[in-house]
Amino acid sequence: MWRQLRALRGCGRRWQHRSAIQVTNEPILEFKPGSPERAALQKALADLRGKTEDIPCVIGGEEVWTPTVRYQLSPFNHAHKVAKYCYASKELINKAINAALAARKEWDLKPVQDRAQIFLKAADMLSGPRRAEVLAKTMVGQGKTVIQAEIDAAAELIDFFRFNAKYALELEQSQPLSVDISTNSMVYRGLEGFVAAVSPFNFTAIGGNLAGAPALMGNVVLWKPSDTALLSSYAVYKILLEAGLPPNVVQFVPSDGPEFGDTVTSSEHFCGLNFTGSVPTFKRLWKQVSENLDRYRNFPRLAGECGGKNFHVVHSSADVGSAVNGTLRSAFEFGGQKCSACSRLYAPASLWPHIKEKLLEEHGKIKVGDPTQDFGTFFSAVIDAKEIFGPILTVFVYPENRYKEVLELIDTTTPYGLTGAIFAQEKEVIEESRRLLRNAAGNFYINDKSTGAVVAQQPFGGSRISGTNDKPGGPHYILRWTSPQAVKETHVPLRDWRYAYMQ
Repeated sequence: MWRQLRALRGCGRRWQHRSAIQVTNEPILEFKPGSPERAALQKALADLRGKTEDIPCVIGGEEVWTPTVRYQLSPFNHAHKVAKYCYASKELINKAINAALAARKEWDLKPVQDRAQIFLKAADMLSGPRRAEVLAKTMVGQGKTVIQAEIDAAAELIDFFRFNAKYALELEQSQPLSVDISTNSMVYRGLEGFVAAVSPFNFTAIGGNLAGAPALMGNVVLWKPSDTALLSSYAVYKILLEAGLPPNVVQFVPSDGPEFGDTVTSSEHFCGLNFTGSVPTFKRLWKQVSENLDRYRNFPRLAGECGGKNFHVVHSSADVGSAVNGTLRSAFEFGGQKCSACSRLYAPASLWPHIKEKLLEEHGKIKVGDPTQDFGTFFSAVIDAKEIFGPILTVFVYPENRYKEVLELIDTTTPYGLTGAIFAQEKEVIEESRRLLRNAAGNFYINDKSTGAVVAQQPFGGSRISGTNDKPGGPHYILRWTSPQAVKETHVPLRDWRYAYMQ
């Protein structure tokens, strides 16, 4: 079956020579009735029905169980325990740190071509024989629909692995100038210590990238997956191991969040944090790092993405249908549980009656339910009932002659700065909006929804309290996980310490 799928997509990459590859974005499959990808996915979903997978901690290449047993429940069927797992204790987390450090030097010295090949092979496995499995586990465990799982756990994760490999190989080729008497080179070393990767529930791809990108660049990693994404995260982890990732490079460490944070930030070998999650958690970790600065051998690299209160602003010249449909997708796909989801809509009074009518009309057609049984489902149950991270859209209706004031309001309403979109047809309005909203969004969309960033097309991230804006999915992201060393080799002996002017 998977060979048929590969024939449909074509190869996502081709080798040019050992140090360069040409990569294209993974095509998104449609899962139409009768298609081979739909049949493969339905079989994978049937195989998971009613089953509970045992997911251990993996420390030093060994599966470890502790008495602190937990269960991951399917969000739309709480009777289904999709995974049984355990929390790593403080002692086990420290054991994972030691196991990672023991592997660090050998892994860092491995040629980047060899490291890249592992991630390219993992991408091929996700693209082919393991695609249906990872999609099914994302749907059952995180409540994603077919297309949302496909965009995330297949296309985006494959793109992360392939493009990061491409960027790493190109980075090594980027070398400084040399002159006749000396050769200059740049060595892109991994960081000295270990990186902690803390991943969220809402994107399988983010987990794979938070752990995978630092590992690709020669780092060793402790991966703490989200409790509500363990099934898919473990599947990705196993694929990386099967693709050739040495067991000690990434330790798989489900843990209590505060205990994990306390333990890793108190280690003298802590050298980096790759994080996606809430603002309070990221601030807490940042403060802990600050308090422990004196014990570290290096200043740790802190990379974090914390979400946003993202906006759609509609100008009176906008195409109303496009604005309405884009807003419905942005606000309600995956139950609004995307860090880029639209939660603020600004509409001009002159268009509001039409916009409201269309919003309510189309909103009434949305089907909510079990995405594994009915492929017509648009979104399913939200993960956490305690958080306002769901399908909620607020609307601000403004007098259209106060458009500029509204742009200033958008810029100052929240402390976030992740994504935003403007819907307008007038070029002058678009340019003015871009200027006044320059700092309001790290990813800015014109006549498109605020969600759906694609690796290598729209590298993702925001600043302000939305995060450190390191742009995963772009060529500069991997630089965060390197410690470059400049090397000068001189070929002509120095015969005199004195300079010519001193003669």
